Amino acid sequence: MFTGIVEEMGRVIALEGGRLRVSAERVLEGVGLGDSIAVNGCCLTVVTHDEHSWEADLSEETLRRTALSSLEPGSQVNLERAVRADQRMGGHIVQGHVDGVGTIRHRVPDLRVSVPDGLERYLVEKGSVTVDGVSLTVVDVDGDTFSVAVIPHTSEVTNLGALDEGALVNIEVDIVAKYVERMATPHFEHLREERS
Repeated sequence: MFTGIVEEMGRVIALEGGRLRVSAERVLEGVGLGDSIAVNGCCLTVVTHDEHSWEADLSEETLRRTALSSLEPGSQVNLERAVRADQRMGGHIVQGHVDGVGTIRHRVPDLRVSVPDGLERYLVEKGSVTVDGVSLTVVDVDGDTFSVAVIPHTSEVTNLGALDEGALVNIEVDIVAKYVERMATPHFEHLREERS
């Protein structure tokens, strides 16, 4: 589990044959093989590391369902270690399981993102959303797009400030919304059947 509070920006060293190598410093403090680090909001497993970089294997599923496949050497990426039980929960509950790939429609500070069909139902005004691993609060929702206000600090310490219109980003909607839908759907289907 993660919080959506980015610890540092790393840089992609290489993405070859499903192996991603990222330069980093802070997230490597105390890291061990098998630990989880989120890269642009996607939970990855550390398979090797040294003082200044680490590697993760990306499955075909991960490459197909996330924006990680668009990374190139030099790309800035948002990094966050898995949360510990003794840490503050500064953002919101983030699993690191990407729900879809969104597209930047308007740059920060008034960031607007379009989402794949079906994800818009999980977005609500003042609700939580994760964009490239950054916990943000939804300002408004308009069809398949939503906006968030990105403060200067967030723009500086994450990759969001460098993203241009058309850039692909990983989107994770609020897990609570997905669970509520899952639990409520059978109830509403039962009510529809009774009314038919």
